[in-house]
Amino acid sequence: MIRYLTTTALAAHPGLQAGMHRDRTAQFRDRLGWDVQVDAQGWERDQYDACDPLYVVWEPQPGVHGGSMRLLPMSGRTMVNEQFAALLPAPITDPAIWECTRFCLSPHAGPRVAGLLMLAGGEVMRAHALTHLLGVFDARMIRVYQAIGAVPEVLGRTGPGRDAIGVGLWPYRPDDRLRVLRRAGVSSEVSEAWFARAFGPDVTPRPLAAATAITPSIAA
Repeated sequence: MIRYLTTTALAAHPGLQAGMHRDRTAQFRDRLGWDVQVDAQGWERDQYDACDPLYVVWEPQPGVHGGSMRLLPMSGRTMVNEQFAALLPAPITDPAIWECTRFCLSPHAGPRVAGLLMLAGGEVMRAHALTHLLGVFDARMIRVYQAIGAVPEVLGRTGPGRDAIGVGLWPYRPDDRLRVLRRAGVSSEVSEAWFARAFGPDVTPRPLAAATAITPSIAA
């Protein structure tokens, strides 16, 4: 199932938490060769894990990490504004845009896991009336996004070829949700049930057919 977990809630699932941070090490340090911080437990963590993000985690079996990503509102501290500002025309501080970073797939993840995480990102956007998610990604991920049917608008990139790092915006579009549902292989009802399990009945998503403006607010 998809879990939506605050930092405190994630800590209540120690196996899932450990699996997520160790899989982040395997992906970002070992496979991609990024200069990331890894502690004595083998966990990849950074300063933004201390900003109380919302973690979206695919849990294929109890306590097993299959894939995850980290969400933070752009109105607060974010990796993009602090570490990748050179790739933006100006800082983005719009509260209707959330940052998505540390998009991580377990080494054993199946082909639909990326779609499941993208689907969950869309559910967060729909429920919180967001216009966009903004993410940092390596160039290899563009083919994955194309296969899922959720390709970002690239704001900037740095580096050569497959090793390029980009920053992009994913707008909220109801039609994208239908494509991603098919790619993820789950029904709308199941996805909504996972979301309701985390947030309860007090979070009321906008109607599935709602249209949303997609012009981000960029601070001068």
